[in-house]
Amino acid sequence: MKVAVYYSNRDVRIEDRPVPKIGPGELLVRVIASGICGSDVMEWYRIRKAPVVLGHEIAGVIVEAGEGVRRYKAGDRVFVSHHIPCNTCHYCLRGSHTACETLHTTNYDPGGFSEYLRVPRLNVDRGVFVLPGGVSFDQGVFIEPLACVIRGQRLAGLLPGHSVLILGSGLSGLLHLMLARALGAGRIVTTDVSRHRLKAAVELGADAALAAAEDVPSRLRAINGRPADLVIVCTGAISAYRQALNCVERGGTILCFAPTDPGIDLPVPVNDFWRNEIRILPSYGNAPPDAAVAIEMIRSGRVPVERMITHRLGLEEAALGFRLVAEAGEALKVILYPHPAECR
Repeated sequence: MKVAVYYSNRDVRIEDRPVPKIGPGELLVRVIASGICGSDVMEWYRIRKAPVVLGHEIAGVIVEAGEGVRRYKAGDRVFVSHHIPCNTCHYCLRGSHTACETLHTTNYDPGGFSEYLRVPRLNVDRGVFVLPGGVSFDQGVFIEPLACVIRGQRLAGLLPGHSVLILGSGLSGLLHLMLARALGAGRIVTTDVSRHRLKAAVELGADAALAAAEDVPSRLRAINGRPADLVIVCTGAISAYRQALNCVERGGTILCFAPTDPGIDLPVPVNDFWRNEIRILPSYGNAPPDAAVAIEMIRSGRVPVERMITHRLGLEEAALGFRLVAEAGEALKVILYPHPAECR
């Protein structure tokens, strides 16, 4: 089978590998659509594992079910989670599923940028979801990133009427925008360095979209009348994190949704935040319940994710896809199709 192997953001090669063999309790999935995530081009993080087959936003069809598999069968259209929790450890039992060691060590074989992948027994048990009728493979690609956004906003305690500032209007920032709008948020303001992404934010429901170089705290107060109840940082730029500290309302929350480069520290005005009950909250990944909610939000049309697809490429064009995402120009969601004839 063909796979796209990551060596660096500028070096992605199409290579041949054997189709994985499955064992008892496992599945073999034919990958139909696979999205390139912003984290896939986070080079400082990815290159230490290179060469590697990446890809974790996949939708496909089961072609073989191993002995003992009862809930799934050949022909089922599925989304498959790459990281899944154990549901029994200290962290899972207190609801911190993404801190689970099992979640950080599970994956499928070899990765989503391949024609086929093997789903291990544990992932089959709690990380495979049959796509409802009417949910396309393209839409299925968004289940994992939307699930991460759902988890973040749930932990942050977003309520109807809350004002929201989203710093960074890439794919994750726009998903946060669309979900916050669907959940009844009040005024939503976004920022970015890209004029194209600011335009997309307005088209997808932002009340205002500001250039990141502006005096964002002042502009926010002029637009909103006050700081934001929830500030979501969707870019690793330290300047955005500094803006967040100056844009959050008393009693509000800063949701740290994107990592900075390694070794970056953020000075926090502890006394001011203590006095005003401001929370700084990180959010990483998602758990199976978040994926289930994401599927329903997509199925119902409440989050019309397909509006963010800008590029559809064959697997052999993976290098181009990685370049488009890394350059962060006009690309929002880039989807690779290992089997182009079946991409719908």
